[in-house]
Amino acid sequence: MTTLYLVRHGETVDNARQIMQGQTQGELNATGISQAEALRDKLSDIHIDAFVSSDLYRSIQTCRILAQGLQVPMVETPLLRERDWGDFTGEYIPSLADREWPANVESAERLLARARNFLTWVRVTYPDQVVVAVGHGIINKAIQSVYHQRPMSQIMKMTNAEMRVLML
Repeated sequence: MTTLYLVRHGETVDNARQIMQGQTQGELNATGISQAEALRDKLSDIHIDAFVSSDLYRSIQTCRILAQGLQVPMVETPLLRERDWGDFTGEYIPSLADREWPANVESAERLLARARNFLTWVRVTYPDQVVVAVGHGIINKAIQSVYHQRPMSQIMKMTNAEMRVLML
């Protein structure tokens, strides 16, 4: 059985400004770096076989902090990218509440398909291993939705640098 430690990246400059980041690179702010360092310390007694990260910089940055000092491989994958928010990308989140979603927002079906593909890939690539995977708020929610076989609306949003454990 594979143990998956699913992590959301640390706080970014745009998280603090409430900007919809989507698939932009992003960068951790000082709080996000501290959050990642604190999580790294919590993981220090756990044997880890591999680190997997979204290929977006804010997740890579978090993953590198978590892997500091360990001789463990790190792989990047677009399967863990955040939802593509289309024309909402770069917008101030509170201003989006009553707006109609643009047609170029990644569909829930496509997002859930990526989540299923990610879980399958982890099971096949890392059988019976311990994997730390650093993703984003909505893709992590989709992964948990698929794993628990529950609607995304029933999955609590992860906070920055929060970790949840899934046994695959």
